[in-house]
Amino acid sequence: MATLPENITFMSDQTVADFVLPATGGTTFKLSAARGKSLVIYFYPKDGTPGCTTESQQFRDLYSGFQKAGCEVVGISRDSIESHENFKARFSLPFVLLSDPEEAVCEQFGVIKLKNMYGKQVRGIERSTFAFDKDGVLRREWRGIKADGHAREVLQFVQTI
Repeated sequence: MATLPENITFMSDQTVADFVLPATGGTTFKLSAARGKSLVIYFYPKDGTPGCTTESQQFRDLYSGFQKAGCEVVGISRDSIESHENFKARFSLPFVLLSDPEEAVCEQFGVIKLKNMYGKQVRGIERSTFAFDKDGVLRREWRGIKADGHAREVLQFVQTI
């Protein structure tokens, strides 16, 4: 039997507690309201940084494929809505970005980690992605991933659910 890479965990029939966060476009996002379509939530460390920009651009470039698969994409970081609006506009991102400055949803998903940055330990978001089916059931998660190429892998999985 093949083993999975450490950064991929298969989930089955796991639901996630509902949450509400402020979103770009002057709206709010409620997890339970997203039912009826598949959903990808990707957590990223910071607007405008190289890896986060690459990841967001690749989700943008593949967005029509996600839409064809009946899937919505949402990005979450601790940045402010103002920062998200600038990031979204600068890179023409077609999906909403959610602001979690209090880290409540980040904690719920277990993506806040101690990271080494310039020899110091700092709290930050571990780049992670979660795929839900149309019934709101978490079907797969990726943790500690590399930004480049990840969106394509997620799309390939979404096309199977």
